[in-house]
Amino acid sequence: MKTVTTHYINGKLVESHGKETLDLVRPTDKQVIGRVTLGDEDDTRRAVQAAKEAFTSFSKTTVEQRGQYLQQLYEAFATRINDNAAIMVEEYGGSYQFSKASATRAAQSFLQAKKHLSEVPFQKTAGTATVSLEPVGVAGLITPWNASTSFVCSKVAAALAAGCTVVCKPSELSAMQTQLAMECFDAAGLPPGVVNIVNGRGDVVGAEITRNPDVAKISFTGSTVVGKSIMRDATATLKRVTLELGGKSPHIILDDADLSKAVPFALSAGFLNNGQACIAGTRLLVPESRLDEVKRLIKEAIQAMKVGNPADPDTVLGPIVTEKQYNRVESYIRKGIEEGAEILFGGEGAPQGLEAGYFVMPTVFVNVTNDMTIAREEIFGPVLCIISYKTEAEAIAIANDSAYGLQAYVSTSDTDRGKKVANQIVAGRVMINSFYDEPSAPFGGFKQSGIGREFGVYGIQAYLETKATFGD
Repeated sequence: MKTVTTHYINGKLVESHGKETLDLVRPTDKQVIGRVTLGDEDDTRRAVQAAKEAFTSFSKTTVEQRGQYLQQLYEAFATRINDNAAIMVEEYGGSYQFSKASATRAAQSFLQAKKHLSEVPFQKTAGTATVSLEPVGVAGLITPWNASTSFVCSKVAAALAAGCTVVCKPSELSAMQTQLAMECFDAAGLPPGVVNIVNGRGDVVGAEITRNPDVAKISFTGSTVVGKSIMRDATATLKRVTLELGGKSPHIILDDADLSKAVPFALSAGFLNNGQACIAGTRLLVPESRLDEVKRLIKEAIQAMKVGNPADPDTVLGPIVTEKQYNRVESYIRKGIEEGAEILFGGEGAPQGLEAGYFVMPTVFVNVTNDMTIAREEIFGPVLCIISYKTEAEAIAIANDSAYGLQAYVSTSDTDRGKKVANQIVAGRVMINSFYDEPSAPFGGFKQSGIGREFGVYGIQAYLETKATFGD
């Protein structure tokens, strides 16, 4: 059994001051595979102090120096891609395909930040003033469990590119992945205190990061409920805040769509990362005239999807991360039935033969109306809601009738028409006919899906403050 007892503070792996422990359970078979010792306020304050001291010199590094550090980080993580993927499969239950892509994206985030450093206007003029962009200070990074290392790396890369030092709190459920990430950060050879990582709970370590007056910036990815509490607590010291929160993404299939392409796209978007993705396209909007055809094709396609051991390369859906999350998803399936939605495929309980793990049957509801709970709230599991519409205008209205606005999808045979529809959807990103992995483009949400943007130049600028200097 793997034990994780250290944090990464001031350039060293140090034993935890906190003594609380948490068992790490493999979701594929519910077996305890590890135990993590959780940090406390003292561990967090030491990490913040180390970052504060390192900021004095790191904030004055040149673009070239920071680019070199980002290169070193890429090389350290690139050599461990397969290790990262394997641990993600075991500890989290992500499919091998998704885990390998996530680990690769984690390493490449440092190269992306290095690339975009040259595009940041660190100094320019405004009339008689010189305007400079300066690092905001110590950045507190709080990340979720559904793609742990990828989130950690993308946030660290942007913060370091800007000249900030960081204190990161990954999810405590990802402690084995975090341990490997700490080894990579240590191998990269950065100055002590630039990157600090503390394993711990959100209400202990995360709360201390949010309250601590020496932390100038918070970047959080997670639920809308937690994001709101972080924003409230951050106001005491007027921290700068970036929040990437929940979603209930619509996917509009237009009446001209090629269903042989649209249906696989809809399922891949809806069941992305075992359904545990803020960008999952879980509201599928279908024209009434093509509803029966869509239902038939979806049922056929799901029956061909492999649900099972995430380590198998051909597995599409693995387990849900924990018993708590499994029960949450099951409760939403029951709620959908109670509110009158009809199950096209799936339903309550584990797929046959997979009862030993936290497996949820991929579930598709039809006869869903947009006022039902399953259409309003983020479920975070493989549950897809099909909502029919009569006109394009009605589809757009349904898509926008949500508290969220993170991502959206459109399927059509006419790209120009798809773009016109996309321009009317209130969402931070809209994908037409396919997934587009463009790390240069901004990522973030409208409404209760968050505040601010990440990735590319936009992500780096989120860690910078604007300063005007006057004088001949």
